[in-house]
Amino acid sequence: MKKVIGVAAFAVLGMVALSSCKKEYTCSCVDASLTVTTETHKGKDATDACNDATTLVPLKTCTPA
Repeated sequence: MKKVIGVAAFAVLGMVALSSCKKEYTCSCVDASLTVTTETHKGKDATDACNDATTLVPLKTCTPA
């Protein structure tokens, strides 16, 4: 019985450790034609999420909304 509890606890801790801690943040993005759009992206914080969105398309700049 102790082995089963130990294995179960190890499995739960493994799942928690491997799960993503990224949240969704809203970014205000401007493209090359000066069109402003609002997008949601995932990241560890708002700046990280919007920086990731900026790198997807070279002529698009995103900032936290």
